[in-house]
Amino acid sequence: MAFVAIFLAALNLRAGIASVGPVLADVLAWYSAGGALAGLVTAMPCFFFGVMGLAAVPLARRVGLSRALLGGMVLTTVGLGVRPWVGSVWAFLVLTACVVAGIALSNVLIPAWVKTHGGRNMVTLMTVNSSVLGLSGALGPLSAGLAHEPGGWRHALFIWVWLSVAQVLAWVIVAWRTGYDFPRSGTRGSGPAVPLRRSPTAVALTAYFGLQSLQAYTQMGWLPQILIDSGQSRGIGSLALSITLVLGILGGLVMPAALARAESPQVYPVLFAALTALGWVGVLLAPSWSVLWAFVLGVGGWSFPTALNLIVVRARDPEVAARLSGFVQPVGYFLAMLAPLAVGFVYRPEMDWTVVILVLAGLAVAKGVVGRRAARPVLVDDELAVARPC
Repeated sequence: MAFVAIFLAALNLRAGIASVGPVLADVLAWYSAGGALAGLVTAMPCFFFGVMGLAAVPLARRVGLSRALLGGMVLTTVGLGVRPWVGSVWAFLVLTACVVAGIALSNVLIPAWVKTHGGRNMVTLMTVNSSVLGLSGALGPLSAGLAHEPGGWRHALFIWVWLSVAQVLAWVIVAWRTGYDFPRSGTRGSGPAVPLRRSPTAVALTAYFGLQSLQAYTQMGWLPQILIDSGQSRGIGSLALSITLVLGILGGLVMPAALARAESPQVYPVLFAALTALGWVGVLLAPSWSVLWAFVLGVGGWSFPTALNLIVVRARDPEVAARLSGFVQPVGYFLAMLAPLAVGFVYRPEMDWTVVILVLAGLAVAKGVVGRRAARPVLVDDELAVARPC
């Protein structure tokens, strides 16, 4: 049941968001909206991931992990089911907020749920979560094929409600069987009195998660448009985004076990950062090779499953893992939202993307620097114990 529940939850973590980018131009035209709205739509996932991330752990402490996850999934289902059919752009934005707010709860709480209930299968469940999350993102853009006529974008966005209904049904059973399941600390040196900002590893992991999410959501929201403005077709733009997200599946399969076995895990963040920077430079200099650069960016995106799994392996105690996830992801997503929001406000049809792409390449280098520090084999529990006042 844990396997089924995590599989269905992960399958819904990106599709409802990644499906928007390829039809964003259609949505803007339908509502007669401009680039500012595009910036809001593409930055909204990061913003609400941050806001709901701050609320996730206190909510789960009150009602339990499984019940909080179920509540978020119901919210996502309502947003996905109603969003495509509203006539107001503001209603569209509100329902998009419902979609991403519900997904945000799952983003933050699933690592803690796995740490609490996974037992000997913890690595397996995190592998399922990371890899299927990548599958969810890869499937999302493919629904753009339904937008072949005016208003067809509505069907491209609505189709994902059925997956969300499936996860709700599964998690009703999980929540009923587990009851209240927020973990209680069993580690004397990891008490909640010590703020996580006192842990250098937690701070570095937050910066790493934020810079990777910045890359991921900029690609998810703008990579197709960047390629279209460089002379590629919308089909090529959608294909390129799907490639980057499909490769996230492989990264999710590989990285949990790789991190568990690695003696020097710091090499992974540096390698993935270099590939991300290379991919952006390639998009700038040779956009006709967009499929190749999408592949490079996709492997560079393995930073994301790396960051997710570091949240679990850098905490010994389940409560510390929950707190770490509730610290890293909200702050990281607030950082991440700045890039797609900024791009939206400067975007003009057929604009020159040179400056934007060079900035993204530079931020990829910064991601490698902080990622190397975050991957050091140090437990946050131990840093908090040292930081505790005498």
